[in-house]
Amino acid sequence: MKTYKVNNIVIGEGTPKICVPIVGETMKELIEEAMNLENIAYDLVEWRVDFFHKVFDLEEVLHALREIRKILKDAPIIFTFRTAKEGGEKEISSSTYFELNKRIAESRLVDFIDVELFQEEKSIRSLITFAHEKDVRIIASNHDFEKTPSEDDIIHRLKKAQYLGADIPKIAVMPNNNEDVLTLLSATNRMKEYYADRPFITMSMKGMGLISRISGELFGSAITFGSAKKSSAPGQIPVAELRQLLSVISNNMND
Repeated sequence: MKTYKVNNIVIGEGTPKICVPIVGETMKELIEEAMNLENIAYDLVEWRVDFFHKVFDLEEVLHALREIRKILKDAPIIFTFRTAKEGGEKEISSSTYFELNKRIAESRLVDFIDVELFQEEKSIRSLITFAHEKDVRIIASNHDFEKTPSEDDIIHRLKKAQYLGADIPKIAVMPNNNEDVLTLLSATNRMKEYYADRPFITMSMKGMGLISRISGELFGSAITFGSAKKSSAPGQIPVAELRQLLSVISNNMND
């Protein structure tokens, strides 16, 4: 399986890497959140730009991104506009969505761009090609905030992201019972054992799905998400607690 090294962070081997979201609505809030990360043991940062109140002003987005990059220095950054249909804060036209992500790739201020798997396939392929030319990697993601699809469907979506050329496939699903959590974990394990040739991300949301956020080293998910101040999805726990739980599992896996 491929791994990706971003600075000193290797994604796809060992303990799952911890990503923290920043979700400020204003420049002031974003700067405060970014500065607050100084004493937090994270691995990656995801800027959920759909929370930003000036997200449809491209120059303001780029200005904010430059300020975030200055504070975070060499930390790996994921740029994400999560659409309303996948649990995000705002809706956006397809043309604006891809133009925004293309301009961010062109800036080379981020390491990853998250593009939603069920956007228009031709546009996804074009963005992946363009981003790779700028040394930016693509996470192709899918989020279901209502239910957990079947095990085969979860695997199908991850394989589709891989087929499209995304560097990291990702899926997050909502459990309605314990069986749903087991479905997600089983799909993750099957993906790791039989289909994945690159790192991928899976998670079951809410408190019920917490086990999926801490067991990636065992089942196969390469990145997990924890909160610094504000969470961006149901079930995220504080980074310090997440780091401790990951360490306990990692230190005892071979006993």
